[in-house]
Amino acid sequence: MRVYWEDTDAGGIVFYANYLKFFERSRTEWLRSLGIEQQRLRETTGGIFVVTETTVRYHRPARLDDELIVTARLIEKGRASLIIGQSALLKSEHTPALLTEGTIRIGWVDAASLKPARIPANILDRLETTT
Repeated sequence: MRVYWEDTDAGGIVFYANYLKFFERSRTEWLRSLGIEQQRLRETTGGIFVVTETTVRYHRPARLDDELIVTARLIEKGRASLIIGQSALLKSEHTPALLTEGTIRIGWVDAASLKPARIPANILDRLETTT
């Protein structure tokens, strides 16, 4: 992922909240790579994932035009929520440099009522291969 002008503050440094957008995109693509497409989930199960908690630690800034590697990995799987570890790294020819890392808890809710519910078994099964 590339850092664009819209991602930065007046100094050309990525605005801190934009890392959450980067994490969201990475998490969505990670789930998609496992065959878990969020719009289709809503249509077929009536449920959706929502962010319920996040922690982020900033190590160093990304700047305008930097190329980033943004990762997502399952840390913990529960009946109604998942904890996903995420990081943003500065892409490099040698070793990528850690910029930001954090955890995101996503909960499964009924899309209509937004009340917590159990994650469907078929989704948990697909996630089984990632732990």
